[in-house]
Amino acid sequence: MTDSTSAAGNEVVLITGAGRGIGAATALLAARRGHRVCVNYRADEAAATAVVEAIRAAGGTALAVRADVTRSAEVERLFATVDAELGPLTALVNNAGTLEKQSRLEEIDEDRLNRIWASNITSAFLCAAQAVRRMSTRHGGAGGTIVNVSSAASRLGSPNEYVDYAAAKGAVDSMTRGLALEVAAEGIRVNAVRPGLIHTDIHALGGEPGRVDRVAPDLPMRRGGQPEEVAEAILFLISPASSYMTGGFLDVAGGR
Repeated sequence: MTDSTSAAGNEVVLITGAGRGIGAATALLAARRGHRVCVNYRADEAAATAVVEAIRAAGGTALAVRADVTRSAEVERLFATVDAELGPLTALVNNAGTLEKQSRLEEIDEDRLNRIWASNITSAFLCAAQAVRRMSTRHGGAGGTIVNVSSAASRLGSPNEYVDYAAAKGAVDSMTRGLALEVAAEGIRVNAVRPGLIHTDIHALGGEPGRVDRVAPDLPMRRGGQPEEVAEAILFLISPASSYMTGGFLDVAGGR
């Protein structure tokens, strides 16, 4: 299962929230590039299984693992499963995240904030910690890469819609930079992609499934992006092609 830009070796990639959208596109592309892939999901088993079946049908290696990555015990089990079933981890893609119904800040309550923080921030911290324990030369590892899926919202603020989500992704940006400096001498590179308006199901969670089409005419490129376009950036960041890049950000936002 290869293409013209395949990477050699036995890389093992864990992608959180990989049953659909950007995560699914990244899993499929990673498999085409020769990686063994763990498709993590929280609830939609059918979607995750479909991604794994597509990978296997094309000759790749993948497994789906259900785990709530906001919970330490489940994160530990997820990573232990990857160790046992796929081998030493070489790349983590922190893609899990969510948003909620469009609203102004004064309408956001404590429960919503806790859900947003857990899904978008806590999950990235917990998974990165497990990855560092395996990859870092300080812990006897052979190095590796971490890619955090942030959002252009971290730069734009998402007023009148998702200020809480934007703030959470701002935290992911800060974590990306801090962790990159922390482990740069330990064989681990940490970078982030910041997607803009991408055609995925996440917009339905905000109550406007057609949000990308509504906003697209105002974008510099006059269109929304596709999950596969974000996946290409992620695969670049986990590949040797970005070997001298850490603590950096790739904006995949159509010029926004």
